[in-house]
Amino acid sequence: MLKKLGADGLLLAVTVFWGFTFVLVKEAVEAVGVFLFLSQRFILAFIIMAGICVVARRPISGDVVLKGLTLGALLFGAFAFQTAALAWTTASNTAFLTGLNVLFVSIISGVFLKQRLTGFMIAGVVMASVGLFFLCTGGRWIVNVGDLLALTCAVFIALHVVFTGRYARLSDVYWLTAVQLGVVAVLSTGGAVLAGDGSGILTWHPEILNALVICVLFATVFAFFVQTSMQRFTTPTHTALIFCMEPVFGALYAAYALGERLGSGGLVGATLILVGMILSEVSFPARFRVDTPKV
Repeated sequence: MLKKLGADGLLLAVTVFWGFTFVLVKEAVEAVGVFLFLSQRFILAFIIMAGICVVARRPISGDVVLKGLTLGALLFGAFAFQTAALAWTTASNTAFLTGLNVLFVSIISGVFLKQRLTGFMIAGVVMASVGLFFLCTGGRWIVNVGDLLALTCAVFIALHVVFTGRYARLSDVYWLTAVQLGVVAVLSTGGAVLAGDGSGILTWHPEILNALVICVLFATVFAFFVQTSMQRFTTPTHTALIFCMEPVFGALYAAYALGERLGSGGLVGATLILVGMILSEVSFPARFRVDTPKV
């Protein structure tokens, strides 16, 4: 129980960093382009994480590399489809539809992994999804072409959460984290080259320094290492429910930094997400078994 509560707390801390860096990322990609920023962000993150693995003398195997390649491809797919969605639909629609990964995680976990979901946990998923709708759209949703791309992004995120939970229990989480960050770095670099920004990858961009430092250290190295490590002690559905708090923290920081206001719809949404998380917490399956993880 203590391990699970500790895992919940650290996963919640991850959503705090992701939510608080939303404004920084938005400003950075407007300055240098999406894939160039992602390339620099994940190259630096990989170098740091790989360095930690070497200094800590963590073992690496072909199996870990293959699993890391899978997770990295899924993670890049999420970033790529979310970026494409933003070009065709609104930011609010993208945030809402991306957040629906919590539904896909519960479906995949229940149907394909035969994971038992309690009635309260299902209710929590539904409530959190409704909360995302109100928080991200204010209760108004105009369908756009990019909505399908945003839904595809949600599927990639869901698969990443599910497979992370599955792989992390039986693999070295240090190299598993490092390899997936390296895969995203390579694919993002390819995207930057195709977008005509290849020459800027190794260029110093002082206008994004703050965003790069914070995102690399806290929203990438720390965040994905924590996710990979802590999913050994909880279920994918529970993890996805915790991640629903990301737009809540993002909205709170936007209110503080930019003076934006949630409005009544946003407050209702944030409340529903919080209640959904609490329902999931109090009904966490007692028989959920955690395999002895590698440390």
